[in-house]
Amino acid sequence: MKLLIVEDESKTAHYLRTGLGEQGWAVDLAADGVTGLHLAREFDYDVIVLDVMLPGMDGFNVLRELRRSKQTPVIMLTARDRVDDRVHGLGQGADDYLVKPFSFIELLARLQALVRRGRQQEPTELQVGDLQVNLLARRAYRDGTRLDLTGKEFALLALLAQRRGQILSKTVIAAQVWDINFDSNTNVVEVAIKRLRSKLDGPYPSKLLHTVRGMGYVLEVRDDEDDGR
Repeated sequence: MKLLIVEDESKTAHYLRTGLGEQGWAVDLAADGVTGLHLAREFDYDVIVLDVMLPGMDGFNVLRELRRSKQTPVIMLTARDRVDDRVHGLGQGADDYLVKPFSFIELLARLQALVRRGRQQEPTELQVGDLQVNLLARRAYRDGTRLDLTGKEFALLALLAQRRGQILSKTVIAAQVWDINFDSNTNVVEVAIKRLRSKLDGPYPSKLLHTVRGMGYVLEVRDDEDDGR
């Protein structure tokens, strides 16, 4: 499970990253609102822990801007136990609220509850043209024929299908599929895309996996097949 913590108190942020890391979470940190909003938009997280008082852009504004494009579950943190603050945060789209100081065990329980709730709401079957992707069974079919995919190839296809129509950079793909920072000297993404494309598009006249030069890759149905692959 992948988590973003947007918290300017470094001691608190690193304490949470250590504790949650021991529980199996992959944790990214941001120390200001602008960076937090950028990461939240760029990457897919299971949950975001968002402090209210942040430099650059406060948590309320981060949440409002994030909700324009994403519905990632958000727990807001505040040092002020005021009803109007909680009401305002929930009105901006927060899913939960926790007042500092808080119990780590309580935070963990709330995070797990939000992940369970989010997964119940997510579709388990994705369709892009004649491609069907079953997230629960971890199987994919093209025109009714099952694709023989490795675990990483399926994870890559699932990411592209979940964000169909969106151009995903190599950085995003590397972080989401391999949980690594992209190195320009590493060709792991290009190799994986090539292998997936041969299985997904090779036998079929209609191509779904497209390269956008200088930007990344996108899964979508196109009438024009000249995509610069």
